Amino acid sequence: MVPDEPQLLSQLASRRSFIAKAGMLSLAIPGVGGALVACADKPGPEGGDDSQRGQSRAADNMHGQNADSRLDTALPRDARSSGTGAAAAVAFHRYSPELPPLPAGGRLRLNWRARETNIRISESTTVAAWTFEDELPGPIVHCRVGDTVEFTLTNDVDVPHSMDFHAAQIDPKIAFRSVTKGQSVTYTFRPRFAGAFMYHCGSAPVLMHIGAGMHGAIIVQPREGLPAAREYVLVQQEFYLKDEAGGVRSFDFQKMLVGLPDFVTFNGRPNQYVDAPLRAKVGERVRFWVVNAGPTHACNFHVVGEQFDTMYLGAPPGTPIRGVQTFAVAPGGGMCFELLCDVAGEFPIVNHGFGHGQKGGIGFLVVEP
Repeated sequence: MVPDEPQLLSQLASRRSFIAKAGMLSLAIPGVGGALVACADKPGPEGGDDSQRGQSRAADNMHGQNADSRLDTALPRDARSSGTGAAAAVAFHRYSPELPPLPAGGRLRLNWRARETNIRISESTTVAAWTFEDELPGPIVHCRVGDTVEFTLTNDVDVPHSMDFHAAQIDPKIAFRSVTKGQSVTYTFRPRFAGAFMYHCGSAPVLMHIGAGMHGAIIVQPREGLPAAREYVLVQQEFYLKDEAGGVRSFDFQKMLVGLPDFVTFNGRPNQYVDAPLRAKVGERVRFWVVNAGPTHACNFHVVGEQFDTMYLGAPPGTPIRGVQTFAVAPGGGMCFELLCDVAGEFPIVNHGFGHGQKGGIGFLVVEP
């Protein structure tokens, strides 16, 4: 059952820090502030030809190749819900939005595993997720245009999985193929364009694999660099969940088809950056790398009380647009937003499609003097 607005607001109101900020939040979502007050009573192989490596592995894994999009709704019988639904004592942890450092030497080696992992996304909700590296969303990848990214995915579970990097230009039948349990796929690519790009599992049905947690962001910097800034990465995701069983909620494919989410989040936890805000100081430039994992709805990105003095419609730094208030990031897309913190205060970060903002797509940027 999809929680109604009073239930969601009651959950939000249980957080003391959120109630303290209710007055500010009402600027972003009219009427919410009053309602809240009322509620308060392993390295990869080196050298060799990439295509030859991929072709040799493809010969070993033909039975695991990706289905095409025509089979996207042909859900395998063993994939009608995510995870096992088993109860587990899972601690909540905040997903760190800070952009990690660039790799040294222009080469990035990623050895990742596909797993089923129970993740607590709030005080009251644990989900049975399909994950890369036991995290939802997966780890933030950071590199430059022209860097070498060598990627290996090993599948630890019964459901076939794969990896599609939107920053790569490569034969998907070889590189993005599915692998079954115990198998691996390795490929290498060099990003040609700067920007915020999505990565995700591309195995059929893609809707289920993305929706159950197998997605993340790869941030590609231009080689000439960008102005100094405090940089944050935000991945929007929709959650479509079954009722709790054994303390865990699995993902619901039929709900995904309908497109009415239970939660909409930045970095996999509703309202986590309300309780633990992003921070900056007056005079600093803040750069948001925003990726929309979807799987279905747009992210209408907005910071209340601010304007983006620079937004890059395409690859930074060559496509700046000035003075942007809100811009929609399409599912599967990513964009770069910048603002100069010239005023101290608490600034709500929202999906300005407020039906989704009220379902968890909101946080705060606290600018200190």
